Amino acid sequence: MSYTLPSYLQDLFSNQQYNPESFFLIAGPCVVESEEMVMEIAETVYATCKALGIPYVFKASYRKANRTSANSFTGIGDDNGLSLIKKVGDTFQLPTTSDIHAHEEAAMAAPFIDILQIPAFLCRQTDLLLAASETNKIVNVKKGQFLNGESMRFAVDKIQKAGNQKVMLTERGNTFGYQDLVVDYRNIPIMQQHGVPVIMDCTHSLQQPNQSSGITGGNPKMIGTIAKAAIATGANGLFIETHPNPAMAKSDGANMLPLQLLPALLEKLVRLRESVVKNAF
Repeated sequence: MSYTLPSYLQDLFSNQQYNPESFFLIAGPCVVESEEMVMEIAETVYATCKALGIPYVFKASYRKANRTSANSFTGIGDDNGLSLIKKVGDTFQLPTTSDIHAHEEAAMAAPFIDILQIPAFLCRQTDLLLAASETNKIVNVKKGQFLNGESMRFAVDKIQKAGNQKVMLTERGNTFGYQDLVVDYRNIPIMQQHGVPVIMDCTHSLQQPNQSSGITGGNPKMIGTIAKAAIATGANGLFIETHPNPAMAKSDGANMLPLQLLPALLEKLVRLRESVVKNAF
């Protein structure tokens, strides 16, 4: 089950010392709330990943465009949000990522971040995928809740045929009824057959959308379960949103892992990964 990171990820993590057989981690808050908050999270996660040999990408949304309620917090402004994400990357010498929502955002965001993330609801949006490809940044496409892993080959094809081979895919569950999601772990090896790294979104796969309150719910107690199952089925990376105080978070607090719980979880996942690699058959 040992694997080698593609060259574009090796280049991305060139400033970090890590176990080449480890999974990589994309982690951070749902959205940029303040400089103090993003710096605290980045420092804590970076220190833990460095100690455990995990390659780390800092994640935060500079703007939340997909909100259940029109009154929900969307960010501190595009320029401020992107500038703070870049400051995190420069301060800790980390790669960074954020999501984009329209084709014109690709060129705007690319100078500030290393990976352009395509939201699940927009994974079939051709103009958005092509605009992301044209930046020559790594493009991480989240699988739509309405698609299976096999159908994501079309998103990969769109980006690669536009001249960018630096693609990743993220599994984040499938719609189950009106207000729940379920993860089909078959999608991890299926999407790996498209020749790209596959990440498990351990946060949004536990969302409980479309709540009558107008606020998306979640089940963060199950983040560890989702993550362990993803490692066992061979995911190349994990995506985990985390916050020092999720109850006070301005976006998706119901889904995020408390920051103080992340180090212990990562230690367990590293041991599991080592066992899976050692005993692969």
